[in-house]
Amino acid sequence: MFDRVLCVCTGNLCRSPMAQGLLAARFEGPGPIVESAGTAAPAGAPAVADVIELMSARGIDLTEHRARAVTPDLLRGSDLVLAAEQAHVRELLRLAPTLRGRVFRLGHWRDLDIPDPIRGPREEFERCLARIEACLGDWMPHLQSRSAAHHD
Repeated sequence: MFDRVLCVCTGNLCRSPMAQGLLAARFEGPGPIVESAGTAAPAGAPAVADVIELMSARGIDLTEHRARAVTPDLLRGSDLVLAAEQAHVRELLRLAPTLRGRVFRLGHWRDLDIPDPIRGPREEFERCLARIEACLGDWMPHLQSRSAAHHD
């Protein structure tokens, strides 16, 4: 069962907060707790302005988001960890080797990484967001079936 899903990127400023917000918004009624963190997060930093604006246009408020670093405890408390890049998957499994089988790339079903848009033009953030939305769509049948089985 997926009661807790953790979305991970590098800084927890762009990709993982977008994935967290979009994934949480996809569940009506009881769904998993969705969180985010970064492998090198500047603790307490807000999400990037372009991210806040793009998410606001989708009805998702990230103005209160603050970056936080991923920890072994946070990983162990998650039923599923969705990382932006394969490099993150390797780092997360180094931190918590027992999570093998629970840590995947967000782009697992498409065999792709989600490139970091930080310091890029707004168009890169838009492309990043579109990739995240598409990849989350790939995960939803798996998350909904596991969630529904647990909550019935």
